[in-house]
Amino acid sequence: MSAALANLRVVDFSKFLPGPYCSWMLADLGAQVVRIENPRELAKQARVFGWDKLSVEQRSALRASDVFARNKRSVLIDPGAVEARQVIIDLVRNADVLLEDYRPGVLAGMGFGYEEMAAVNPRLIYCSVTLCGQTGPYSNKPGHDPIALALSGALSRMGDRPERPAFTGTPVADLLTGSNAVIGILAALQARVTTGRGQHVDIAMSDSAMTLIASTMARNPDLSRLKPRGEGRVDCGLWKTRDGRYLCTTDMEPRYWERFCRTVGREDFIPAQLDVSRRDEIVNALSAIFATRTLNEWLQILAEADTQFAPVYEISEALEDRHNVARGMVRNVQSASGTVVRQIGSPIKLSATPAAEPAAGCLPGADTRIVLEELGYHKATIDALLRTGAIAEAANQRATDSSGDA
Repeated sequence: MSAALANLRVVDFSKFLPGPYCSWMLADLGAQVVRIENPRELAKQARVFGWDKLSVEQRSALRASDVFARNKRSVLIDPGAVEARQVIIDLVRNADVLLEDYRPGVLAGMGFGYEEMAAVNPRLIYCSVTLCGQTGPYSNKPGHDPIALALSGALSRMGDRPERPAFTGTPVADLLTGSNAVIGILAALQARVTTGRGQHVDIAMSDSAMTLIASTMARNPDLSRLKPRGEGRVDCGLWKTRDGRYLCTTDMEPRYWERFCRTVGREDFIPAQLDVSRRDEIVNALSAIFATRTLNEWLQILAEADTQFAPVYEISEALEDRHNVARGMVRNVQSASGTVVRQIGSPIKLSATPAAEPAAGCLPGADTRIVLEELGYHKATIDALLRTGAIAEAANQRATDSSGDA
């Protein structure tokens, strides 16, 4: 059975996490994603992450394990090279979606901006993912996930130390932005059914991060009375057990809080669920109680009481959890070399059009020749383009000098 987006064609210029996350979600739902991988950008990333010190075999293994490269084909091409222009035009002419994450104006400066590409393909959905969007005073501001969280006010609420905020440890704004890009693309595709035309989808990390403060604003109309960071509810907690492990509880509903208090032997805390003046007393008492038993002992006790709880897993433990495995969120994927890599599955479950079977990512340029052949390019033309350095194959990865900005 075909996946939901089996006929959707995506040309993906993106490099940083929000963009590849978006195209991964689309690819897992069946979209035909072709990654435009710029050799100059790859060289920059290799220096940043140390990949330039790896052998071809090591880089191949790294790419195969990368979930964000899954179910995508790769064309190694320099958008700034004059000889590459027609190849990109031909790809866009046959595409439904173009996804890019260059700073505003950069891709347009190469001749591949929204207006130019819409002229080539009026039905094209052109999605731009940037830190602060295509408009506004900060539109040209550089930065990554923490900057978006800082600008949105969300970072000010993260962490449990009143004296300073803390990073989350996971790229929250990146992943939320990637999800919003998927939503924006699908909304634009639905609008195209009515209008017959594509449009520009402008997704900003700072906008996405702003949505993280929505619930705080809704529950605190007077922000001048907002509780200091770290002074959260007593009915949600992280508790250290006797064996040094951690347990998470979220018994916010009154009936669960009552059940929780009776289970830990502190019925006197039941009426104090929302009593801010007793917060420190309750937290200290509960911390002492949870320190008396091991994690496994508490898991059994709380399960029998039917309260809200979970062990705080290490990543390796989460990948072994029977529920995560049963839900298909842990997949063994075979790479081109025959080795098996473990990846997470698709979080979207559709009853009639399930996600595509996972195919491990390949080295940049592994599909250059076949993609061009599908566009109608003959072998002699492809070989000539390879000689110019405007395009390359996986076995011939080399950066090219070009005046195009990236």
